[in-house]
Amino acid sequence: MAVTESVTGGTSGGARGAHEGILRRQSARESRARTYARALPIVPVRARGLTIEGADGRRYLDCLSGAGTLALGHNHPVVLEAIRKVLDSGAPLSVLDLATPVKDAFITELFRTLPPGLADRARVQFCGPAGTDAVEAAFKLVRAATGRTGILAFTGAYHGMTTGALAASGGAGDVRVARLPYPQDYRCPFGVGGPRGAELAARWTETVLDDPKSGVPLPAGMILEPVQGEGGVIPAPDDWLRRMRRLTADRSIPLIADEIQTGVGRTGAFWAVEHSGVTPDVMVLSKAIGGSLPLAVVVYRDDLDVWEPGAHAGTFRGNQLAMAAGTATLAHVRENALAERAGLLGARMLSQLRALQNDFTCVGDVRGRGLMIGVELVDPEGDESTGDAEEQERAAGEATTAGEVTTARQAGEARAQGGGDAVAAARGAAVSGWEGEARPAPRPAAPELASAVQRACLERGLIVELGGRHAGVVRLLPPLTITDEQATAVLDRLADAVAAVARDPAAHGAGPRPPEGRKKPDG
Repeated sequence: MAVTESVTGGTSGGARGAHEGILRRQSARESRARTYARALPIVPVRARGLTIEGADGRRYLDCLSGAGTLALGHNHPVVLEAIRKVLDSGAPLSVLDLATPVKDAFITELFRTLPPGLADRARVQFCGPAGTDAVEAAFKLVRAATGRTGILAFTGAYHGMTTGALAASGGAGDVRVARLPYPQDYRCPFGVGGPRGAELAARWTETVLDDPKSGVPLPAGMILEPVQGEGGVIPAPDDWLRRMRRLTADRSIPLIADEIQTGVGRTGAFWAVEHSGVTPDVMVLSKAIGGSLPLAVVVYRDDLDVWEPGAHAGTFRGNQLAMAAGTATLAHVRENALAERAGLLGARMLSQLRALQNDFTCVGDVRGRGLMIGVELVDPEGDESTGDAEEQERAAGEATTAGEVTTARQAGEARAQGGGDAVAAARGAAVSGWEGEARPAPRPAAPELASAVQRACLERGLIVELGGRHAGVVRLLPPLTITDEQATAVLDRLADAVAAVARDPAAHGAGPRPPEGRKKPDG
């Protein structure tokens, strides 16, 4: 009660003391494994929509949204009403896998939103309450259905924190999953980017599957994220995703789409696979489908339904409050076309954020899809070179083998015309796929600058997340209900934070001040 009174009274000494006391006790008593609490030293006590109010009386715009869980923001009225209705009805709150009216309504609404090719013949498995539980269940399912064991996954992936999910994620240690290149423009593994880079990645995958000496037996399934979130907000090219669908279908490999963070309208379509028209065999869903409460399911094609009774279970798979909140969320997003709005608003936000990329050399890339947006911070003084000559030649050779460029011919012509510099330029142009010029290589990631921007945002009342290969990407995951005015406020605060860090990184704990010329030259 004392905290509530101090919050309503503003940032009084009592409120500040309560806030600091809670943080001290958390630090003393909770595990060192805590993450968000380290970067975001706030104590939320009240929240509504995009706004969080802390125990110290400060208000924040929340673009973390429970790591994408809060599609409708905090405490949306339709969610609260659905929860209260179940509580007031006297219905049981946890029922294992028994049928209930609440579960029946949730499944009906969920199936109403699924891609048409899957909805007509879908089965649903309720799992433990976290997305990683759904990933584990999906792996067990495809292994049981195919009689095979291996899993194909992609560099940069994140699928959860349990053993099997971690093995398919980008930071795996004891690898039991075959890893494939995930296409991206800014840090393309082939130094190419764009459609050509995606084609090389697809060909690599096809070779691994069809080469009897690749060391990768025919797998039980392939899992991918339509947009890599923790990997740095990297959207999969639609053509590449369609190619993965054809490759897996032709070889009877179940395709698993991880829509845990991308689903329920986040990317501008209800499910992110819909951008490409792809229908996966399996979808793993969590986060937003529970309307802010823990819920995870696997949805899959009926011919994969080979489970024996009890083959996969979980004590909390019957969470009635989460199902009611999820039904309300799914219906509200669908009925109010919030996915479409996310696509339009996200495109506008991306366009405005690209001004930062033009203005500041520490902003290497701005990317995303819908309201899943990333701003990558880089070392403005870092070397832009792609590596030594031998490495460039290797990359060029791979591109030539794939039929995309003719490096050898171009290099030969350059050598005849004028020496090593011309050869290097020809190689760079060939590997990049750019017409007449070498593709600029990305500067090194700058996680310390990203952390500084995150801190500067918090000082300005904006909560953002970090992600990416080196935690160098500032991520925005605002609720789908964000207004135009709120979006403007978010962009203004982020832009101000980036400018402040670029102007004086040392003042924000990010190293010495750079030399003059922090802004990119005009033109």
